[in-house]
Amino acid sequence: MKHKSSLLLALSPILILIGMLTLNVLLFEDTLAGSNQIALLVAASIAGVITYRLGYSWDDIRERVVSTISSAMPSILILLLIGSLAGTWMISGVVPAMIYYGIDLISPKLFLFTAVVVSAIISVATGSSWSTIATIGVALLGIGHAIGINDAVVAGAIISGAYFGDKMSPLSDTTNLAPAMAGTDLFTHIKYMTITTVPSMTITLIIFLVIGFNYNFSGTAINVENVKTAIDGTFNTNPLLFLVPVIL
Repeated sequence: MKHKSSLLLALSPILILIGMLTLNVLLFEDTLAGSNQIALLVAASIAGVITYRLGYSWDDIRERVVSTISSAMPSILILLLIGSLAGTWMISGVVPAMIYYGIDLISPKLFLFTAVVVSAIISVATGSSWSTIATIGVALLGIGHAIGINDAVVAGAIISGAYFGDKMSPLSDTTNLAPAMAGTDLFTHIKYMTITTVPSMTITLIIFLVIGFNYNFSGTAINVENVKTAIDGTFNTNPLLFLVPVIL
């Protein structure tokens, strides 16, 4: 016979996981140095024992585990594809070529504004903020570094555009998942998201435009030439490389 769980009992695996991860950080002073996997396994085991004690069979537990993993599978596959795509573009010279030619094409004062817009367009087209950041985002970060803009500021511009595009794209997995769970259609969901997202994006563009026009670009010319020379000496920067993203 199956029983209902109390709120505290349901939260106990999560609380134990948080406690073990906190202890891990305190002991090792590095989130990656300790045994995070053991903490996850212990918490999962406790959750399994609680579920079994509530009257659920192993078949019930396994079915729920498989269902949860299945819902996360699109994101897992996207991560795998992003890793291969980003590595391929880097080795083939696509990303270095973007940096090489982008340095000359983009005005330093408009760079941050352009980075937001370009990231948003690519993210809407692909439906993935992760792939945008891992491909064109890497190239934009390289250009920003070459013209003397702080990496954190450039990263903020790239991520802002990428996440805006991800939210607005009908190809995005999360944008499709949310209306499916809420019982509405995709484009109604996107329509109502524009109420908050478009004003936020407008404010973001204005902020990065102001930062760009007030940024100090001293020594930019020397940095640009040094970066271009280094790229040209290491990678193939043939313009035909830009056909690779189009084909893919």
